[in-house]
Amino acid sequence: MQETVTEPVESINQPTKRPFSKQWWFWFILLCLVAGGAYVIWKKQQLSAAPSAGKPGAKAPSLATPVFVAPARKGDMNVYLTGLGSVTPLNNVTVRSRVDGQLMEVHFREGQNVTKGSLLAVIDQRPSQVLLTQAEGQMARDWELLNNARIDLERYRTLWKQDSIPRQQLDTQDALVRQYEGAVKIDQGQIDSAKLQLTYSRITAPISGRIGLRLVDPGNMVHAADIGGLLTITQVQPMAVVFPLPEDSLPQVLRKMKDGRLGVEAFDREMKLKLATGELTTLDNQIDPTTGTVKLKAVFANRTDELFPNQFVNARLLVDVKKDAIIVPSAAIQKNPQGAFAFVLYTDKTVAMRPIKTGISQGGETSVIEGLEVGEQVVVDGAERLREGSKVEVKVQEQAGKGGVKGAKPAREPGKKSNGRPQ
Repeated sequence: MQETVTEPVESINQPTKRPFSKQWWFWFILLCLVAGGAYVIWKKQQLSAAPSAGKPGAKAPSLATPVFVAPARKGDMNVYLTGLGSVTPLNNVTVRSRVDGQLMEVHFREGQNVTKGSLLAVIDQRPSQVLLTQAEGQMARDWELLNNARIDLERYRTLWKQDSIPRQQLDTQDALVRQYEGAVKIDQGQIDSAKLQLTYSRITAPISGRIGLRLVDPGNMVHAADIGGLLTITQVQPMAVVFPLPEDSLPQVLRKMKDGRLGVEAFDREMKLKLATGELTTLDNQIDPTTGTVKLKAVFANRTDELFPNQFVNARLLVDVKKDAIIVPSAAIQKNPQGAFAFVLYTDKTVAMRPIKTGISQGGETSVIEGLEVGEQVVVDGAERLREGSKVEVKVQEQAGKGGVKGAKPAREPGKKSNGRPQ
């Protein structure tokens, strides 16, 4: 019997299924293409909105940079010479004893101001008083001997005229008188020496000034050969300041001294506080070859003790005045390899790099020889974030009080000339 093999028949209505892995790869590749295209479009938009800095014709960013500005003004510019010096007293005396003895009394206080001749200390006077008494006694004895010898001399002269005594006896008496006269002079010298020792026993101030710390206490033995002394006195009114200046500045100083008095101002180390005003009195007679400087000396009245001995100060001399100079804050001056420049504000709130030539700088201000006109506004704060053509937003705060935009000349229009320079 023949077997019949039946094969399964697929239903024509059953849908055909594709492998799942092929569908997944298809959608993943499509998604990557879409994301890549979106990124390329976004990048092009960013590059077109912000062109690279430094390319010719590049436009400034649309975001404005906040800055402070100040106008260039016309005024007189003082020319100063400054040197770091030290305060030096005109006189400084170490008071020592001129006799040997015990220090009995002290009549001063440490730091006290004394006048010349004031009693400072007393040394034991008893030894000197004893010597004075002895010298006076010897003087009295020799004086009487001299008087007796003179009387005898007159007698001998009378007798010699009468031819009663020889000439030799008269001459001997005359020599004796001269001997006693010499002895009296010696005695007078001893008396003066003893009195001088008594004077030296009372120590007085040789100058007027301020007393330093006491070096010897009462009761100690002092000697004329002692090196340390008893005290020091420093003259503080007036006071001197010695400071150096470069040798190149010497002609200016000499020319100013010939014209008249040259004032000197003393400032603290940081040049912020003015301490005193004085006058230049002299300068050294030679230049120091090791430093190339010359020392100058100025005197200050120092009535309120604003200067102290050995204090370091900055001495400033006014040697010249530049009339009608164009002045800007020093903060507005920028530097690059080509030289100095400043950012000048235009009417469309953009800035331009203006090459300038600067002069002297004093007190936070700098004179401009060329490149700026009076009234033009320059950036004094925020310049580090700027470039040619940058848009700015002018801020008005306390900077305006220092010469900000108030009263300034209107900002120059782009493309106009300044001092013959095209912008």
